[in-house]
Amino acid sequence: MAIKKYYATKDNTITNAYGIDLSTRATGSNMGAADILEVFSIYGSQTTSSSELSRVLIEFPVTDVSSDRTAGTIPASGSVNFYLRMFNARHSEQLPENFTFDVMAVSSSWEEGTGLDMETYEDKTKDAIAGSNWKNRTQNTAWELVGGDYHSSSYVSGSTMPNYTTSFVKGTEDILLDVTEVVEEWIAGNQSNNGFGIFLTSSQEAHTTASDGDSRANTSGAQKSYYTKRFFSRSSEFFFKRPVLEARWDSRENDDRGNFYYSSSLAPANDNLNTIYLYNYVRGQLKNIPGLHVDDNKHIYVSIYSGSADNSAPSGDPLVLTRDTVHVSDTNKLIITGGFVSTGIYSASFALTASTEPLQKLFDVWFTGSSDHSSTTQFFTGSITPSTLVSPGWNQYQQYVSKITNLKPKYSKEEQAKFRVFVRPRNFSPTIYTVASTAIDNTIIESGSYEVIRMIDEETVINHSTGSSTNHTYLSYDVSGSYFDLDMSMLEPGYMYGIKLAYHTSNGWREQEEVFKFRVEDN
Repeated sequence: MAIKKYYATKDNTITNAYGIDLSTRATGSNMGAADILEVFSIYGSQTTSSSELSRVLIEFPVTDVSSDRTAGTIPASGSVNFYLRMFNARHSEQLPENFTFDVMAVSSSWEEGTGLDMETYEDKTKDAIAGSNWKNRTQNTAWELVGGDYHSSSYVSGSTMPNYTTSFVKGTEDILLDVTEVVEEWIAGNQSNNGFGIFLTSSQEAHTTASDGDSRANTSGAQKSYYTKRFFSRSSEFFFKRPVLEARWDSRENDDRGNFYYSSSLAPANDNLNTIYLYNYVRGQLKNIPGLHVDDNKHIYVSIYSGSADNSAPSGDPLVLTRDTVHVSDTNKLIITGGFVSTGIYSASFALTASTEPLQKLFDVWFTGSSDHSSTTQFFTGSITPSTLVSPGWNQYQQYVSKITNLKPKYSKEEQAKFRVFVRPRNFSPTIYTVASTAIDNTIIESGSYEVIRMIDEETVINHSTGSSTNHTYLSYDVSGSYFDLDMSMLEPGYMYGIKLAYHTSNGWREQEEVFKFRVEDN
């Protein structure tokens, strides 16, 4: 699983707009329970120089993010990105173009409230009902400045908070904004989580000559209007349009045990490197080998051996490996220094040059102790069937047939499902022997991605990440083929969904024809 969603826990629109009488400002109004969030700036409506503004407040459950990190559900700081996602709500009123929003961390706590009226602003708190508004952050506590309090200083890690901007051209765009630094400051406890404020940048909020009880001075503001940009709120009936803080990370485990190649002059150095994995299952659960994941002085090592006469076990001395100074050193080319990947999973990377008559089978022995093998504790012995890289001299574009072999017709919304993908070339034609085998080799796809759609309307609810640096929808692979994990709590129960796959070939990314369907239910 390389994507986790955290839905907003509260949101609100605050405004100093004039009411329908165009004489009284709606600074006491609350819209915390409305299904829409709204940002606008109106200049010259009440008088030739009047200003009316609307801003959005929104908060996410960062304590849940922190708990998931502690539990190992999401990676440590530096290995995960957090994105603020908000979705455009279409409407029939005027829509601004070519504008920019400031997205700032709110510096004071605030109440959501239960107001619904976004037209006449009749749902007011007036210091008597819980909820934030333009002047108050809670029922009877004022903001330091009208319109909300925000961290606006230049960012210094551990001391102040980052500020962000996001721009719109047509005005119909969604927000997809990397807010990792803010979230990490909240997780670290450097600042209190009071969510984000979202509003037009100061040069586009309306021009105001002086501060008063309803407005802040903004002498560099715009003398024209920008209205109205709307987003779906957390109370929207549209599940996949609700605001979300999305954690994304690259969780690929590319285990080359079933895709191992001898070093070749045809390939660059990185492509000659193979990575193999050790999965430490204890009573069906991945468990850390005691000490190896926390003690830097106690490494896990791997040595590679040739086989016995019948290739059933390792034999002789360890093979000499190719030095890369990271995994295999100059001083000892007989061992690989492995590393900790995640709970119960360890990896080792190395390159190996074939002999005149390449070995048909290799054995990997995992151990700890002294690197010269004089005093060791062995953990695991595996086997590898290596291949030799050969250039075919022609474009190897392949079409594939795919199948998710363990697909179930329905899943609980509480499930963390692992999907196993079997792939073979579409033009597969097996050689027929006198005694035929029914087993078909699984083709390893080194670069694959998944996408999830809702079948009833074909809305994409998890997009391919093929154009993203986070690679959060990429497939892992091991000796049994490709696979990926999916957190079903991200999908609305009661609907049929479909999984689409895409593979990267010599001709670029190509989406596969198959759609694998399943339902998500409440239990």
